[in-house]
Amino acid sequence: MSESVVVQKEKKNRIIRYFRKFKGFKREAPFVSPVPIDIIVTFIGSFLALAFLGLLAFIYQKPMLVAPFGATAVLVYGAPDGPLSQPRNVILGHTFSALIGVLTYQLFGLTWWSVALGTSLAIMVMLLTKTTHPPGGATALFAILSGAGPMYILTPILFGAVIMVIIALFVNNLSPNRNYPRYWF
Repeated sequence: MSESVVVQKEKKNRIIRYFRKFKGFKREAPFVSPVPIDIIVTFIGSFLALAFLGLLAFIYQKPMLVAPFGATAVLVYGAPDGPLSQPRNVILGHTFSALIGVLTYQLFGLTWWSVALGTSLAIMVMLLTKTTHPPGGATALFAILSGAGPMYILTPILFGAVIMVIIALFVNNLSPNRNYPRYWF
């Protein structure tokens, strides 16, 4: 076989391998516990955390609830054993993302590309610092879309994330099947 035929065949094989990845793998056991007590604990934790933040927002007339906290509640109370649900990831992932989002807005304003840049930078920072928390991407995106100022980093983000973790410590450990957190650092 000539060298060009070998190169073409190798390229074709690479392309085929690439598209085979789209198939995925066989589904494993569900990540979330179907045990009734854990479902009840998930509801209680999520309700208490979001209700408490909502109450603080109502009392102090300060924004304490942001949409990313809904996704954080799913992770922290519904899948507390996961690495993305641990306190370090929740608190620092949200905080770094808020910082990146605010800085991006302050430097570039709201443009078609600044939302993509700020969110992508937040993801990159979370990956580099090992603080990945998927709702952090929404935290950065929301900061840019809403034109958030520096206070957004402290409240609602840092303060709210800390409250969600504190409530998770008390509520998640009510279940005999849970031990939250798995680790702090």
